[in-house]
Amino acid sequence: MSKLGVVEDTLFVPMLGRIYASEYCPQILYDPKALELKKKLPSSLPEQDGQSQYTLLASAARSANMDRYIRAFLERRPDGVIVQLGCGLETAYYRCDNGRSHWYAVDLPHVVEYRRELLPEPERETYLAGDAFAEDWIRQIRADVPDAPILVTAGGLFHYFEESKVVGLLRMLTGFGEIEIVFDSVSKSGMAMMRKKYMKQVGHGDAQMFFYVDSASVLAGKTGSGVRVLAEEPYYRHIPRTGNQHVGFGPVLDGQDGPSGSRMMPSPKVGRSFPVGFCTEAAVSP
Repeated sequence: MSKLGVVEDTLFVPMLGRIYASEYCPQILYDPKALELKKKLPSSLPEQDGQSQYTLLASAARSANMDRYIRAFLERRPDGVIVQLGCGLETAYYRCDNGRSHWYAVDLPHVVEYRRELLPEPERETYLAGDAFAEDWIRQIRADVPDAPILVTAGGLFHYFEESKVVGLLRMLTGFGEIEIVFDSVSKSGMAMMRKKYMKQVGHGDAQMFFYVDSASVLAGKTGSGVRVLAEEPYYRHIPRTGNQHVGFGPVLDGQDGPSGSRMMPSPKVGRSFPVGFCTEAAVSP
């Protein structure tokens, strides 16, 4: 396997979160494929990568949120296409596939190389190596499925890029037919906390983070015409809050909002609440 850069190396963070949730909090997320792959991860990777319970379950919550959007999309459009941008080692195909949809997993070449070693391509999932912000991947997908509705997921991806890159991506997608995109983000105050604490807790304090969203509608407005917000909701709204006390995962504080309007959840390790962000779904069309 080729050496991974700082951002690429974070691909182990969500995998460890899904393993942890599957073992201790399956009501949040249960991922048999992640459990199967646990023994195949690098032996040099510390147990749970030194993460706190909060950071592990926050990663699992992201996958659970994306799963919910994927399943809802496939219920509406059973022949739709799922595209995972910045796929890393995500195993959503094995949790959410409906037996007829086609999937694409897009990431940087070194990540796709490692993904293939760990997760050989299944029957209806195609791996594409490339830049998430370039047109190559969507052009290739549209060559394969010219008219199919597409759901693009970008879980944990946009944090590492400037807003202009994200806006450029949304504008780009308006030229490729019927597409929905769902992504997670933090507020401005949440970004400050992520820079200060979260990335250090997951062992990647040197990773640069830039993108945040205080309002999805404001972000959509920056793209011009062709993008509209379908949903914007607090990150933990649909995450089960019972049965977690034995691992110190505190309840969501109902009705308590952070300075940016984001919901807050106690962090068992640092003993305080810190603001998290939203899951946003947008329709992208010409």
